[in-house]
Amino acid sequence: MTLPDGPKISPLVQLLKWIADPIDYLDICAQSYGDTFTLQLRNFEPLVFLSHPQAIQEIFTADPKLFDSGRANRIVKPLVGENSLLLLDGDRHTSQRRLIMPPFHGERMHSYSQLICAIAQQVASHWKIGQPICVRDAMQDITLQVIVQAVFGLREGARYQQIIPLLTSMLNMTDSPLSSSILFFRFLQKDFGAWSPWGQMMRRKQQIDNLLLAEINERREQPERIGNDVLSLMMSACDEQGQPMTDEELKDELMTLLFAGHETTATALAWAFYWIHKLPSVQEKLWQELQSLGDNPEPMAIARLPYLTAVCQETLRIYPVVFFAFPRVTKVPMEIMGHQFEANTSLFPCIYLTHHREDLYP
Repeated sequence: MTLPDGPKISPLVQLLKWIADPIDYLDICAQSYGDTFTLQLRNFEPLVFLSHPQAIQEIFTADPKLFDSGRANRIVKPLVGENSLLLLDGDRHTSQRRLIMPPFHGERMHSYSQLICAIAQQVASHWKIGQPICVRDAMQDITLQVIVQAVFGLREGARYQQIIPLLTSMLNMTDSPLSSSILFFRFLQKDFGAWSPWGQMMRRKQQIDNLLLAEINERREQPERIGNDVLSLMMSACDEQGQPMTDEELKDELMTLLFAGHETTATALAWAFYWIHKLPSVQEKLWQELQSLGDNPEPMAIARLPYLTAVCQETLRIYPVVFFAFPRVTKVPMEIMGHQFEANTSLFPCIYLTHHREDLYP
């Protein structure tokens, strides 16, 4: 099979470069090989990265049945579980997606805005004028509390007190190139006892799973505890046959939402603070727009501010929360923007490189 050109260095060296600084490696490859190139990372099939808008449009608008998307995401299975939407394909993916999406649309999202503002204000109340803060840590604190309260539905009590430090500890084990490398090297994914990183991660994961399953079971036994949090709404949803999600499916989707929403959102917020602080003119214009709403504005009024929206969108353009869309593995030979790809080719629509194209954003 002939693949687009790419680096000729060994797959192990390519993997190490990817783990150490993926943005820099993507930039170097795009400069050397253009819109489409192939990376060979040890333990992985060849990965074809595409950044031309037309190529990405052709992938996104192609029949989903032509791709096997779940297989390419197996790397995250130990973290999110085998029932995660990220690992599903076909009819099961479609059915599961219909069950978990309603809480994230329209008025449902509006209902969480007051909670998000309250959590943000509570965290910010500890900041002292004139004293430096680590913005990323603060944003991680906010996003974790939002997920635990709005998604998991835990706001107080022993289970809430137990799960916060467990989640923090587990998330910290994957937030750096060195610690996250354990997901790329299978030989490290063994439990060697108390000092084993993989063993520690899996034990924390099991503790979190047990707490979530206990919460799910308790709500099934006490229907009056069903609220408007995401877990409650997913528990109330049924598929086309009238069947609700199983406890294991619910637990795995909760972990998926945690990993999809925590670090990504916190990082985006931290970058927004960075650019606002770095560019005084942006800070001043944004402050004037916020002041125009008066004291204690409604959260949705804040969300509708045009300049604030522009600041958020430009932040996400410069540093998108994920560098590439979920990969697609071709099931049959297909052509994308003139390139012929055989079956079992892993295609990665690269959001980061598309966002940094000078022909789109001069």
